[in-house]
Amino acid sequence: MKKTIIVMPVANEEETMGQILDEILNLPYDNLYVYPVIDSYSRDRTEEIIREKEKQSGRVKCIFYKESKGVITCYLEGFRQALKDGAERIIEMDGGGSHLPSEIPQFIEKLDEGYDCVWGSRFISGGGISNQPLYRRILSGGGTLLANIVLGTRLKDMTSGFEGFQRKILENMNLNQFLSKGHMYQTEMRYYCRKFRTVEVPIHYVGSSSSLKSSSVTEALKILFQLRKHESFVMGKEGF
Repeated sequence: MKKTIIVMPVANEEETMGQILDEILNLPYDNLYVYPVIDSYSRDRTEEIIREKEKQSGRVKCIFYKESKGVITCYLEGFRQALKDGAERIIEMDGGGSHLPSEIPQFIEKLDEGYDCVWGSRFISGGGISNQPLYRRILSGGGTLLANIVLGTRLKDMTSGFEGFQRKILENMNLNQFLSKGHMYQTEMRYYCRKFRTVEVPIHYVGSSSSLKSSSVTEALKILFQLRKHESFVMGKEGF
C-alpha cells in the first residue's frame, strides 16, 4: 500500500485516545501511519498516551503544534507534516471517537481506485448519526443544502470532517490561505476540490451534546459568500 498518513487533531481525549490508536494500528496495513496533532488546549494525559504509543510503534508520530490557533490550524499543520514525511495519501479524521477507525478501509479502497478525494458522508445510504442533538443534525443538513445552493456543489454532506486525499491535492494547495478557523473549513475544502475526481462514502458519526457557538454559525455564513472570490488564493489563479 502507498504510504498513508492519518491526521487527527486531539485534545483532552485521555479516556479514548489509547483505544483509538490501537484500533487504527490493528488495521491490516503496514504502511498506515497516525499523526495526532495536539496543542496547549489539551490539559489531561492525552499527549502522554500518544507519546507512549509513539515509543511502542514506529507508525505513530505525536505533533505538538505550539502555534496552534484552534483545531483547523492543527489539521493544516498535520497536512504539512505528513507531506514533508512523504505521505502519498492523507486521511483526515477526528480523534475523539466521533469517527470510527473501522471505516478507514473504505477510504483507502477508493483512493486505491484513483479518486482524488474521498468524502465521508452521514447522509447517503449506509451512513448515519448517533448521540447528537436534533438541532445539530438540522444545522449539518441545512448547512449542506445552503452550501450546495450558494456554491453550486452537489454533495450529500458538505460538513463532515472524515475525508481522504491523494498527495497531489494537498501539496498544490496554499494551506495558509484557508479562510475558516472553525466548522466551515470542511465546506471550504469540498468547494475547492469540486473539480477533481471525488466520491462520497458512508460513515457513522458518533456525536456529543456539546453546543455549537453562535459565532461559528456567523462565521460560516460570512465565509460561504466569500469562497468564490477567495478560491484563487488557495488553488492558484488557474487551479491545478
